[in-house]
Amino acid sequence: MTSTIAVDSRAATRSHAPLGRLVAAELRWVLRRPRTLVVLALLALIPIAVAIGIAAAGAPESGRGPGLIAQVAGNGFVLPVVALGLALTLLLPLAVASAAADAVAGEAATGTLRGLLIAPVGRMRLVVMKSAGVVTVAVLAVVIIAVVGMVAGTVVVGGPGSLITLSGTTLGFGEALGRIALVAVWTVGQLLAVGAVALAISTLTEHPLVVLTSVLGGMIVFGVLSAIPALDWMQPLLLTTGLTAGTDVLRDPLPLDGLASSSLRALVYVVVGMTVTVVRLRRRDA
Repeated sequence: MTSTIAVDSRAATRSHAPLGRLVAAELRWVLRRPRTLVVLALLALIPIAVAIGIAAAGAPESGRGPGLIAQVAGNGFVLPVVALGLALTLLLPLAVASAAADAVAGEAATGTLRGLLIAPVGRMRLVVMKSAGVVTVAVLAVVIIAVVGMVAGTVVVGGPGSLITLSGTTLGFGEALGRIALVAVWTVGQLLAVGAVALAISTLTEHPLVVLTSVLGGMIVFGVLSAIPALDWMQPLLLTTGLTAGTDVLRDPLPLDGLASSSLRALVYVVVGMTVTVVRLRRRDA
């Protein structure tokens, strides 16, 4: 009797595919999707386009120029920070929302989600698997922009191998890399908030375009609300409120208030979004 119970226990354990294998299969599917590759390639063009534009325009006169863009001239390490800030307004959220839309709503539309729901995968493992795909797209997108921005900034724009801050001080190569890494990690955190919300919406519909429209429309509405002085009391609730905090890494000494508050806000959105995702997938019928 004891041996029979042990065999049954091992069989039940093997009925669930290993989580690592599930995540690896999801990542292969995500990274082989033409849409993902095209989006990542387009994101890589952002810092290149900015670098070429600045090089073609030449260095601005002292005291003139469009804000941060003027700081890139002869100061190539500013480029990845500027490129991440520009992409974070629309293109990076679009890439992450697209991945989240395909993760659940897209598979529901094609009928493959039903196979995952009735397979011996486990609903929580399914959540982890789909979340891993969204996180991977977010990380890859940010890393590509940051790395290409550093290379393009050094080769096209030029610079002394250091970072001249907005405060007028000069940071060495190592500290400059640290500042770029910090803004990259912070940007990933903001994108995880967008991805969590998009994933939650993706569990509520079978139409990927509904997810994209909801996420991008929501960010536009948030941006409009944050621009109305009478609605200042809503600022702590809006995800878009702290999206410009990444430029704080260009100041010396480094102010952490904006980065910390925006990261905490993003964490709240991640918790809420993932909670909705877990509840919906656990209750969803095959």
